Amino acid sequence: MGAQLHRVLRKSIIEGGLPPGQALSETEISKQFSISRQPVREAFIKLGEERLIEILPQRGTYVRKISVKEVLDARHLREIIEVSIVREVAEHHDDTLIGDLRNIVARQENVEPGNSTGFYELDEEFHKSIALHAGREYAWRVTEGIKAQMNRVRFLAIDFATPTTLLIAEHAAIIDSIEAGDAGLAVSHIEDHLRRLLTSLPLIARQYPEHFVDE
Repeated sequence: MGAQLHRVLRKSIIEGGLPPGQALSETEISKQFSISRQPVREAFIKLGEERLIEILPQRGTYVRKISVKEVLDARHLREIIEVSIVREVAEHHDDTLIGDLRNIVARQENVEPGNSTGFYELDEEFHKSIALHAGREYAWRVTEGIKAQMNRVRFLAIDFATPTTLLIAEHAAIIDSIEAGDAGLAVSHIEDHLRRLLTSLPLIARQYPEHFVDE
């Protein structure tokens, strides 16, 4: 139950349902989900390890504000991992992968405006499909673990600092270069795609200053 609750709370924090600074109560959550306090405590410990909440002795538990430094560090690490994977896939791909990726992009194009959850679930599927095609399951799990803070920013950015049409076009360009077997171009496109956050992050931090800390 603790693992399931962790997933629920993690999703809510990333998508903004539990905003930065929100106080969290073991007692209230245990009542809300009709469970004992032990699985709630376990979920809190895991969220604390992921730096999504902060547990302050004698003061309470709160959703952590988004650290600009941690977001930038996570983006840097993600680029290192995904550039390597995309280079590998461009050199060794098949028609099945290309078809799967184009299908994902087509579904992104049909996501209803405002459905940020649906759009980003497909974004995750896109990047995960590339990693799994390369046989890099562990690398993808590492990527998932380091980008929680990035995802919090992305949910604030959608159609504000980063239009979905631009993200879709970038995905299409990545697919084209992989299909052409042009590893250099594929790397260039994935770098541009992942560095989009460097442009959008300052805009988002100015728009939502109460959500961020610099350190």
